Amino acid sequence: MEPSDPDRESSVDPHLGEVIVPEAVLQARIAELGKEITADYEGRSPLLVGVLKGAFMFMADLARRIDLPVEFDFMAVSSYGSATKTSGVVRIVKDLDLDLSGRHVVLVEDIVDSGLTLNYLVKNLQARHPASLEVCALLLKEGRQKVEPDLRYIGFRIPDQFVVGYGLDVAERYRNLPDVVAYHGGIT
Repeated sequence: MEPSDPDRESSVDPHLGEVIVPEAVLQARIAELGKEITADYEGRSPLLVGVLKGAFMFMADLARRIDLPVEFDFMAVSSYGSATKTSGVVRIVKDLDLDLSGRHVVLVEDIVDSGLTLNYLVKNLQARHPASLEVCALLLKEGRQKVEPDLRYIGFRIPDQFVVGYGLDVAERYRNLPDVVAYHGGIT
């Protein structure tokens, strides 16, 4: 898919708005994050834990930019369902397959909104006794958290608006957009 044109997106789907983070900018920042993680974990093999489904594209691109042996595991959690607002209840839909004991874990998140899901995941993973646990979030929504989240790696700080694309969805749609795009409601 070619880099998106905001005018083309809007004409194809009236619910999609302006491009918040274009594909080329996403890929450049992911390359930088990969270099940071490579430097920080030199001599170690980090375990990347992706939060499904939203982080799958980001994690795949990030892993290719880390110049170390890495392993992967995935969790699926739900706090949104098909809505654009969190329900306030986090539940694990798919748990990890690997034991985290003594492992250097990097939790890979697509977006940190209120911080509710992230806080739940960090506590859950810390209880599994990793050697270290850091968070790499592609997007951090500005002004949504009561306290600044403890994120080692942040891709982008974005305005407080609902976004889709690059793995992010609404009702399972729009994940395949190459950019992060504002979503203005409704499903066609």
